[in-house]
Amino acid sequence: MYLWIKALHIVAVVTWFAALFYLPRLYVYHAMARDKGEQQAIDYFSVMERKLYRGIMTPSMIAVIVFGLWLLYLMPHWLGMGWMHVKLLLVVLLVAYHHVCLIYLKQFAAGRCQRSHVFFRWFNELPVVVLLAIVILAVLKPF
Repeated sequence: MYLWIKALHIVAVVTWFAALFYLPRLYVYHAMARDKGEQQAIDYFSVMERKLYRGIMTPSMIAVIVFGLWLLYLMPHWLGMGWMHVKLLLVVLLVAYHHVCLIYLKQFAAGRCQRSHVFFRWFNELPVVVLLAIVILAVLKPF
């Protein structure tokens, strides 16, 4: 049972991170289209962003949390290890990032987002750093 839950957790993590990488990239293109006044592109990006967030990103986040908690239930001794505390903190930060993405989604949909495409290029890099840290923690269990 443990290996099945672990496999499903990994699949959910991959799917969630794919969306965490892609949505801010869509914001880059959306901001560029906004700056050029390309209404058709703006409308297209709004639809893509909404579908990605609601159809893939949020269900994936929920699956990550459910399977992660299930793994912790099966392996409660992990909660006594420092690497798990750091990993859980990073997951909380990712959930916050996920919700910040929703704020920008709503701002773009309402035509109120003033952030530049350069901002979103940098914003897009945050999950990469978190992913590296989480994988290192989960594999090496350094402390």
